[in-house]
Amino acid sequence: MRITDIREKSVKLDVNIRNAVFSFDDMTTSIVAVITDVIRDGSPVAGFAFNSTGRYACGGQMRDRLIPRILRQKPDSLLDAERGNFDPEAIFHAMMFGEKPGGDMERSVGIGTIEVALWDAMAKIEEKPLHKLIAERFGTGDTPERMFCYVGGGWYSPNETSESLKDEMRSYLDQGYTLVKAKIGGLPIDDDVRRIETILSVLEGGHQLAVDANCGLSPEVALEYAGRLKSHGLRWFEEPVHPIDFEATSAFVKAYGNPTATGENLFSAEDFRNLLRYGSFRPGTDILNIDIPQSYGIGMCARTLDMARSFGWAASSFVPHGGNQMSLACALGFGMGMCESYPNVFGPFSGYADDARIENGYIRAPQLPGVGFEGQSELYGLFKELTSA
Repeated sequence: MRITDIREKSVKLDVNIRNAVFSFDDMTTSIVAVITDVIRDGSPVAGFAFNSTGRYACGGQMRDRLIPRILRQKPDSLLDAERGNFDPEAIFHAMMFGEKPGGDMERSVGIGTIEVALWDAMAKIEEKPLHKLIAERFGTGDTPERMFCYVGGGWYSPNETSESLKDEMRSYLDQGYTLVKAKIGGLPIDDDVRRIETILSVLEGGHQLAVDANCGLSPEVALEYAGRLKSHGLRWFEEPVHPIDFEATSAFVKAYGNPTATGENLFSAEDFRNLLRYGSFRPGTDILNIDIPQSYGIGMCARTLDMARSFGWAASSFVPHGGNQMSLACALGFGMGMCESYPNVFGPFSGYADDARIENGYIRAPQLPGVGFEGQSELYGLFKELTSA
């Protein structure tokens, strides 16, 4: 058993949206295929992944450093003989060879994307869904039949009106979602508060709405938002300030009082440890977002969860960033609290299987082997092009 090739390609997203910090006009992502010599249904097993939207393609790092380090290893050194499969820890350490400690983001996205593709291949080799394999390796082996799923929307768009914003939110409710998230911080505070109150006018209450500032507020302005929105009873306020300004995060958490979320722009277990040490986050109240393909992958996620438990945190307080099949598999496998969805926002990189449905806020666990990309026809077509190149 060996890895015969690892291929990557940069794909440009075709979107015209923005949040409080940047526009997605020029956004790209890397798609990856890890090809093995294991045969299933007459073809070599290949694992797939992409670096979830919000970070640009990282093919240069993969081509120049990460992929050659894996392919030059002796094949047996990358195997877990006891389990009869690949050893993701050995492959992670191969990619990390020669890397200086610190500066994680410079390599964590490339490593994490390859690592998740490897796990996709491993689950296919064992002919089981990835969430089941994760639960067997890092938990009891049991996974839920469904996962709560909220929808991310409310992007700033050039032609938005109050009615179009309300129509957007109504459409999510019609699709079966019961919790929505909207962008905040991209307008003057009075306009933003009116925008949030417009959304609330079509919901049952603040418990159905979360907001996301995408780290775009200064510490001082964040405290203004805390004061203005504290009484609205929102489900959570996500990423109010710079992700590693833990002093400002702590000040916001204390001023706001209600649930706060952050973490999607942290890239290692050490980053999360500092957040829990210095950010005043409260187990059972606040939410830890983690973007798994962007932060070294599934193995690092397991280490981060173990570290968080020592601070009194349960996996159910984690919510993975990225509304995609990879995040869903990890949420199910690790026992996280919920997953997110971005329907029709990022083209083929949005959402779940073509036949997936949201029912009263829940999505059923996929049963295809691996991540389940094969159930997304347009995205799977991109991966197939990569393996046939």
